[in-house]
Amino acid sequence: MAALAEEQTEVAVKLEPEGPPTLLPPQTGDSAGEGGGGTTNNGPNGGGGNVAASSSAGGDGGTPKPSVAVSAVAPAVAAPVPAAAPEAGAPHDRQTLLAVLQFLRQSNLREAEEALRREARLLEEAVAGSGAPGEADGAGAETASALLSRVTASAPGPAAPDPPVSGASGSAAVSGLATGPAAQGKVGSVAVEDQPDVSAVLSAYNQQGDPTMYEEYYSGLKHFIECSLDCHRAELSQLFYPLFVHMYLELVYNQHENEAKSFFEKFHGDQECYYQDDLRVLSSLTKKEHMKGNETMLDFRTSKFVLRISRDSYQLLKRHLQEKQNNQIWNIVQEHLYIDIFDGMPRSKQQIDAMVGSLAGEAKREANKSKVFFGLLKEPEIEVPLDDEDEEGENEEGKPKKKKPKKDSVGSKSKKQDPNAPPQNRIPLPELKDSDKLDKIMNMKETTKRVRLGPDCLPSICFYTFLNAYQGLTAVDVTDDSSLIAGGFADSTVRVWSVTPKKLRSVKQAADLSLIDKESDDVLERIMDEKTASELKILYGHSGPVYGASFSPDRNYLLSSSEDGTVRLWSLQTFTCLVGYKGHNYPVWDTQFSPYGYYFVSGGHDRVARLWATDHYQPLRIFAGHLADVNCTRFHPNSNYVATGSADRTVRLWDVLNGNCVRIFTGHKGPIHSLTFSPNGRFLATGATDGRVLLWDIGHGLMVGELKGHSDTVCSLRFSRDGEILASGSMDNTVRLWDAIKAFEDLETDDFTTATGHINLPENSQELLLGTYMTKSTPVVHLHFTRRNLVLAAGAYSPQ
Repeated sequence: MAALAEEQTEVAVKLEPEGPPTLLPPQTGDSAGEGGGGTTNNGPNGGGGNVAASSSAGGDGGTPKPSVAVSAVAPAVAAPVPAAAPEAGAPHDRQTLLAVLQFLRQSNLREAEEALRREARLLEEAVAGSGAPGEADGAGAETASALLSRVTASAPGPAAPDPPVSGASGSAAVSGLATGPAAQGKVGSVAVEDQPDVSAVLSAYNQQGDPTMYEEYYSGLKHFIECSLDCHRAELSQLFYPLFVHMYLELVYNQHENEAKSFFEKFHGDQECYYQDDLRVLSSLTKKEHMKGNETMLDFRTSKFVLRISRDSYQLLKRHLQEKQNNQIWNIVQEHLYIDIFDGMPRSKQQIDAMVGSLAGEAKREANKSKVFFGLLKEPEIEVPLDDEDEEGENEEGKPKKKKPKKDSVGSKSKKQDPNAPPQNRIPLPELKDSDKLDKIMNMKETTKRVRLGPDCLPSICFYTFLNAYQGLTAVDVTDDSSLIAGGFADSTVRVWSVTPKKLRSVKQAADLSLIDKESDDVLERIMDEKTASELKILYGHSGPVYGASFSPDRNYLLSSSEDGTVRLWSLQTFTCLVGYKGHNYPVWDTQFSPYGYYFVSGGHDRVARLWATDHYQPLRIFAGHLADVNCTRFHPNSNYVATGSADRTVRLWDVLNGNCVRIFTGHKGPIHSLTFSPNGRFLATGATDGRVLLWDIGHGLMVGELKGHSDTVCSLRFSRDGEILASGSMDNTVRLWDAIKAFEDLETDDFTTATGHINLPENSQELLLGTYMTKSTPVVHLHFTRRNLVLAAGAYSPQ
């Protein structure tokens, strides 16, 4: 079902007589499915999910209950208008219909009123005479008003309806649905406010259930789940947290402050420990006024919380809620949860715990089904000249054509076309310049001298400690050839050091350049001004702390991102700022160049990542979907995809070509602060504040490993050049080396695992830990493998 750009008005009416309701064709959009017996929550669009009070007439054999819900927000999803065509001779039905028409007219919903009247074959005069306020006699008005209350306030019936086939997340409904013993017949009204989106979102909590019963409802469900069989208990326990949040918010919104406080105090201790930060924010929402503009609250409301449950467990839950007539909880399940139902055995507690923890629950399985080209692009063939006879003597087999296969064997970029690689021209990439070709030749020569790492051959680690930084070091990057290191600082500066004997020099002034012989062989040396030579250059321009830094692959440029909302591009020839990219409205936490240069990505507090090109001052793509800050960004080695890690505790993979999100990875229990792709492009490693490093298979969209050992935030991750070792750096002042080959071998990615997400992680990740290296008192904020597989680490000394 397509989402509409213009406003869409929807009305659902269900009447009491025995005959099944007939459907009016929707005026715009496709038809939507009604919830039938055993239907599942299967998609983001369609169904009746965005009509708050509507219930499925044919779901469970229960009698249809009178209810009306009016939704008037944009963008919305076109939905059918269920309406009854009662017999003209039935006065009871006619009165009910007139009451509904009167309500529609008062709400100024002319189109819906017209459609309903046409379907019911009523004459204009009859409606005008009976439905308009003030024209009916007193008894008639009283009857219409009473009926209207009945229509709007649905009493709980003997059977709960099925949830909608799917509910449109983000759609808003204004309703006066009443449930529970003390149901009040109130009519929901559509109020026009300065912030219609916020008020429409909040109005979904306008449920008029008995506030004193909420604790009883929740306790009853808790008792049922805790007494159910072990195989179902773990899956159904996932319901506790989202139900707790939404029931609390309903109580607050309806101004039952004392009941809300009591409810929170009684049940907040039952929630999982990784939700504590969210609960702390929730506990501060104690009045209706606090809810407007609160980002966390809006996140819970607009993004359906995803639960992955087996069909058996789901049927058990549904049967229980129907027997207990627990409509309050069932309404929340319908409105705010997305039940991703799978066939097969229920998952174990360990399997569930590995995947849950994000702000919006687990990822829908459908989100990870699309094709991803994770292979590497074919490298252009470059002849490798030998410098001298000595090198040829040392390397008898080191002829140019022998060197590249050696590079292939250690998992680097392949000469042959990778079957999983994207088409070479899928996205436009910059052509190689002569200087790039020279650099690649140097890289190949370095590769021949690379140390082959493994459990029996661990790398040396060189640590760069920033002294006297006074907690001010906020970003670090190292060039690919390990010749330069850049630091971003809280005093708004970017500092660049040369870590080789070669000093940093600026290009001469224009007047001096005109005197140089441009045909000479050493023209590149002559243009450099020796008077400016120094080991350190300071770049001024930002007006806030610098949180991200990234060198271009050719080492001619440096990117920096700052709290001031800008990304700056600096020339490393003149050490001046060339461009300031303005697109983010808030601090920009990270930025990174594409492996091929030209493109770069940035992510910030505004919850989106942006793709840029160095010669465009506007972003080329905006990747929107995260529910909290985008803390870290990383390009895939083939430059066709971008990974983003967020404070909403999810990792997303975006397609650069069309801007679509092609993977959502959940499992971290804290904000994500580091990402890295394996050199072959097949795997992704992520680190977060929970101290865990998670490993993901990009092709299948599955978690394949969990590395435990760090006791604080994992700030940096990097694979060795051959992909055999993963290094992790943390705020716990350690660098840890992990056996990546062993972690990724013998992966079980059969069809069942891919279909259900039943992952089986190794019990003990300590077997994969190859070494732990402590610093005295320096958090590790950056890691880098040189071309010969030496580890460079960096951080600022933090006196205790």
